[in-house]
Formats: sequence, C-alpha cells, structure tokens
Amino acid sequence: MRKLFYIGIVLAVLFEAANVYFIMPMPGSQRMASIDFAYKLYTWRWLFRAIFVAMIIAGAASAWRTPGWKRFAVPVLLVLAAGVAYVVNFQMAADKMFIAPRSVTMVPADRNQVDTSRLIVGIDINGQARAFPIQFIGYHHQVRDTVDGQPIMVSYCTVCRTGRVFSPVVDGHTESFRLVGMDHFNAMFEDSTTGSWWRQANGEAIAGPAKGKALIEIPSRQVKLSEWLALHPNSLIMQADSALRSNYSDSTGFETGKSRKPLTGTDTASWHNKSWVVGITVNGQSKAYDWNRLRRESCVNDVLGGKPIVLALASDKASFFAFVRPNAATSFSVRNDSLVAGGTAYAFSGQGAAGALEPVNASQEFWHSWRTFQPATTKY
Repeated sequence: MRKLFYIGIVLAVLFEAANVYFIMPMPGSQRMASIDFAYKLYTWRWLFRAIFVAMIIAGAASAWRTPGWKRFAVPVLLVLAAGVAYVVNFQMAADKMFIAPRSVTMVPADRNQVDTSRLIVGIDINGQARAFPIQFIGYHHQVRDTVDGQPIMVSYCTVCRTGRVFSPVVDGHTESFRLVGMDHFNAMFEDSTTGSWWRQANGEAIAGPAKGKALIEIPSRQVKLSEWLALHPNSLIMQADSALRSNYSDSTGFETGKSRKPLTGTDTASWHNKSWVVGITVNGQSKAYDWNRLRRESCVNDVLGGKPIVLALASDKASFFAFVRPNAATSFSVRNDSLVAGGTAYAFSGQGAAGALEPVNASQEFWHSWRTFQPATTKY
C-alpha cells in the first residue's frame, strides 16, 4: 500500500506537468504533432486526478507508518504535489497569465491617449472603423467588440506575429472563448459551448467536438495608428484597460522588430524562422513576400490565384496595403504614399479618380508561422 502513495504522487505531478507542457512553449513541445493527445489529457483531467488522489489516499496511512525520518516524506510530498497543481492551474494557465480585458474603451481621435506611432489592427465595416493597438491586443490575445451591430473577435499572437479578426458566430450562436494555450507556437482558444480548441492563425477548430469548423475571418489591416487615422479620421481607437495598465509593455521593440527575445524576437535576415513576411492568399493559392525586399522596393506587382495584385509599403516603412490591380498590364509604383499607374493615382484606401481598387487581405507574420499554417505556400 505504501507504494501506492508514492506512485500516486509521481503520476499526479507528471500529469499536471504534462497538461502544461504540450500546450505551452516548453522545450520541444511546440514542434510535436501532439494536439490530439494534449486534448485527451485535458478532457479527462478530472478522471485522472481522481484516480491519482485515490491512490495517494489509499497508501498515505501505510507510508506514514514508515519508521524513522522517512515518514516525514509524506507531508513534504503532499505539499510538493499540491504546489505543482497550484502553479500549473493558477499561475501557468494561459488565461491567468494573459488576462482578458475587463472593459473595452473605444474613443475618437480627439480623446485618444495611444501614441500614433504604435501599430494597430484596423477594421472598417460599412464605414464604421475601429483601431486596436497591438500593444494591448498582443497582451490580451483577444478583444471583443461590436461594429455595425456585428460581434467581432480581434486576436493577436505575438509568438507568430499574427493579427486576425473573426466573427465569433458558430452555428448561429455568438460564442465565448478563453485563451487555453498554444499549438505550433500559435495561440489557442477554447469555446465555452463544446470545449473545443481553436487556432488563432486561421480560426480553425483543431480539437474537440467542433473540430474541422472555422470562424469567418473579417478583413483587417496592420498599420501605424497615424496612417490609419489619415485614412479613417472618424475611427474609434481602443484605449488601455485601466485595471491592467501595468501589464502592457511600453517597449516598441516587438513592433519595430528590434526585440531579440527567443519567442517574440525578430531575425533580421530573410527567410529565417523569425523573419517577417507578408502572407497573401487569393483563390486558395498562398504566397509569402519577404519583408526586407518589400522595404527595399516599396511596391510589388504580382499575379496570385489568377488575379493581378499589388502589395505596397507606406513611407513609414511599417504600414502595408494590398489590392487587386485593374488588369495584369497595369503596373503600380508608390509615390508620396499613393499608388500610381500611368497618370492615375490611388490613395492607400484604394480610392482613386478612376474608381476604387478591390482590397486584398494581407498579414505580416513570422515566416515559421506562415509556412506552418499555409504549408502549400510559395515564396515571391
């Protein structure tokens, strides 16, 4: 019976550690195809815990009757197991480390307190524009709002550098999500209805009853707030949650690419894991555009998925835009923060004297992220 106590303690500690290891950025964990195994462990966690606790209780008395100083190993091991369980479930849990906003305050430009040189994820739905600073959504991982009567979920993963906006409607129901961990370095959310796990990079459910479903992505842009307000002067801007102000990083290192941290730092050379790319998917075909090359050339004319497109970088060297070109023969260049072809100029809003250009959704992210979640991608 004494062995039951010690085996129960060891299994309980290993189990709690495993629940964190497979869904957090631990050495080797994010390179495994282990999400199904991790989900099964998590789903059956209370059954496993009950078994291990029963083993511990069944053997505790016998272990305590061990003569000499060895008996004191019993309370020490109990405290150790309880400590591991507490740390894993209350300190290392993703939604405890990165707290969802307690309130979301959106204000017009004349009341804005956010530095306009910061990067934002911006959306415009039927003329209602919103700007969400990466400084805030990178910490929260998800922010909920309603635009033009439509619920939205603004998400960001700093380890993948992926900003995405989704409709959180699943099977006609507005779903709630919490941050549960990550898979292949990408943030994962758990829905409150089925307990399924959803990937942030593409909105796909990858484990649980909803597996195979996907959230509808809402087109968004990543630009500097100053550029966004120039295009959308009536936009509302998300402000810091006053209750969590100390949790936000004031550093601009991540946004500017100067950070060299292991998970969120940037490779300055091209096509390395942490190098920046702009990823675009058109008609099911995906391509990655090297950020360093875009910075040198400012404008890329290409054909993707059978459509002629243009990718352009603003003079701030941070804001980028993608559109469908009128035809393959029309080649654009950038001049004074306008797209110019022949004698026709278009603002980065896509508006021009000859009409409006059709926007193309484009995302800046780490190369390791884009190639992982777009495995058929090509390089420009």
